[in-house]
Amino acid sequence: MASLDRVKVLVLGDSGVGKSSLVHLLCQNQVLGNPSWTVGCSVDVRVHDYKEGTPEEKTYYIELWDVGGSVGSASSVKSTRAVFYNSVNGIILVHDLTNKKSSQNLYRWSLEALNRDLVPTGILVTNGDYDREQFADNQIPLLVIGTKLDQIHETKRHEVLTRTAFLAEDFNAEEINLDCTNPRYLAAGSSNAVKLSRFFDKVIEKRYFLREGNQIPGFPDRKRFGGGTLKSLHYD
Repeated sequence: MASLDRVKVLVLGDSGVGKSSLVHLLCQNQVLGNPSWTVGCSVDVRVHDYKEGTPEEKTYYIELWDVGGSVGSASSVKSTRAVFYNSVNGIILVHDLTNKKSSQNLYRWSLEALNRDLVPTGILVTNGDYDREQFADNQIPLLVIGTKLDQIHETKRHEVLTRTAFLAEDFNAEEINLDCTNPRYLAAGSSNAVKLSRFFDKVIEKRYFLREGNQIPGFPDRKRFGGGTLKSLHYD
């Protein structure tokens, strides 16, 4: 198993949206009992069968890099996080379905990770609309995941999920909405599990089967900065 090829997937979003609980569920297939704040970055690993059930099937490691979610525009904050943005193959954007601001901040997170946060606000807004052109030529596979679905009253779900569907459309990404305390949302054969597998397959294809080789076009290597803590790396 140690010799398996691997891909690096960032897990980005505001503090408190449930990134650590999500990563634990994805990698351990268990609910995280007492989640704590992530300082720096925590890494866990999921084993994924690429193109499962086909002649091309092959097993890979998916490294999930859970980056601490302190939102800030200060250069020191971004410099600390920037070390984790090197050689990324995919990005999972996580937001809290009960917190609209965490959804809006996904634009900030994505622009920062894609090295396009070149304006003071970090988010380009015109009359309340985000500029989709910022993501039009993006080559990094994206997946949008909304958490805490269980905390939205049935009468409000349609309104909330309609809003988040437009969010995923902006990123040209599929979306998954779930409750990280209930593994059934990612049960084998479910639509969410299919979307997740499809996303990981796409990440692997971009990493290993593009003619250009390892580096995804449009995602240059970034300078390394000091700071940040790599808390854990599990190969189970």
